Amino acid sequence: MAASQPYLIGDCLIQIFTFLSEEDLISASSVCKDWHEAADTQWLWRRLCLQRWSFCNLAVLGSGQEDVSWKRYYLRRSHLEMKMTKGSTGGYTCKSIRGHTGKVVGFVYLQGNLSQNPDLWSSSATVCSASTDGTVRAWNIQNGKCLWSSPVQSPLAGIICDEQREVVITADSTGLIKTWQGQTGQEVASFPTASPHCMLLQYNINNDWFLTVGTNMGSVCTLADSSLSKKSSVVVCDSFGVNILLVSPDKKWIVAGTKDSRDLSPKVIYTESLTSPSEDEDPLCQSLPVSGGQAAVFIPSQAARLAIVHHSQPRGNNALTVFDVSIKKTKYKSEIQVQQVESFPVSLNMRHTQILLEARDSNCIMLAAGHQLCVYSLKGALLASFTDHDLPITSICVDSFRAVTASQDLSLRVLTWRRAADGGLKLESQYHLLGGSHTMSRGFTRVACDYSSIVASAEGLDGKDVLKAYSFTC
Repeated sequence: MAASQPYLIGDCLIQIFTFLSEEDLISASSVCKDWHEAADTQWLWRRLCLQRWSFCNLAVLGSGQEDVSWKRYYLRRSHLEMKMTKGSTGGYTCKSIRGHTGKVVGFVYLQGNLSQNPDLWSSSATVCSASTDGTVRAWNIQNGKCLWSSPVQSPLAGIICDEQREVVITADSTGLIKTWQGQTGQEVASFPTASPHCMLLQYNINNDWFLTVGTNMGSVCTLADSSLSKKSSVVVCDSFGVNILLVSPDKKWIVAGTKDSRDLSPKVIYTESLTSPSEDEDPLCQSLPVSGGQAAVFIPSQAARLAIVHHSQPRGNNALTVFDVSIKKTKYKSEIQVQQVESFPVSLNMRHTQILLEARDSNCIMLAAGHQLCVYSLKGALLASFTDHDLPITSICVDSFRAVTASQDLSLRVLTWRRAADGGLKLESQYHLLGGSHTMSRGFTRVACDYSSIVASAEGLDGKDVLKAYSFTC
């Protein structure tokens, strides 16, 4: 710079540095003292953080950690995502967690690192698992230690949790529902449903706690509070078990149905009529205008937009249909309105195989059948197709950063999201996480993940399933 020209310092430098990437900012900070001070301005790094992740965990910036800043937050989180994207040896640790003497029927994160709001300075995560050995166990997945184990009961058939209140809910093979205090494993309450196979769905409405249970007798039973007091019960698919059960993001709607009949339609139920039933009126309920539902998911970024895979004409074909659900209230009555948004055929070979359906945002649906994974837009455009696995996919876990598929080939496939040129999302296949030897296991059956870890269950040939925990660290 010529001596006759004034130095660009302070606000001018900071304004110029807004055009730089993080790599360029780091390079600029080593030029001189003035540049260093400008390039380290917290506003610049805060801007980069919010541009990349939309929302960041502001609480950790004042959590008492030494040298915590927007710059350090950005570098730490981007470094962690780089490790999760590459999956290189040394970028993660793997623990084989053993202790159950039966089949693992499910597991949930009791405490995890939230994908939308991660705490980068705390890598501790707790997973609770349920098994046919009749026990619930809590694990520290970083060191593989068992934190507590429940007393033995009848073989367990399912598990969910309320992570906010740290409550674990289980159902056993006799239909007995139990809630457990997540920190200690102490039993809180129980409720007998007399149904050997139950679907569990927990949700909170205005700080009120509810549990809706789908039974093998085709009914939906709603319980309230830690005491599991019964609020209502309604039959939705007579003579067939309820194995589709989900709640909308706005918590106003529950969808219940069965995969076991080609002729029955899933039903939409107004949640308020289950949680605060009227003595004079039946629960407000309406059948969807499709039959033979195979999988369903609510679009997470919408209040009540439902995608469902179902049978279509001619028989043997399948379609994916999207509905918006709303309620119309008049002076004398209330009516459920189901409006079709889109419908299109799906070409995956879905005969005699499990169908898995997940949603990423307002315009991205993932569907897996057999060993194939497809990504569709809500308009029906096939955005991507993957055949990374050699054997059928058994489970999918999706968050804002990545998707993880588990397969009978005893591998996990990690795929990551990125913004496409048109502003939409693009899914890219990255790498496999291997689960061990087929001489010991039949393959992975389930997978779950938080922001910095992945946990999957491997079906043991000896009848003793194992949890595999992969932890990524900064």
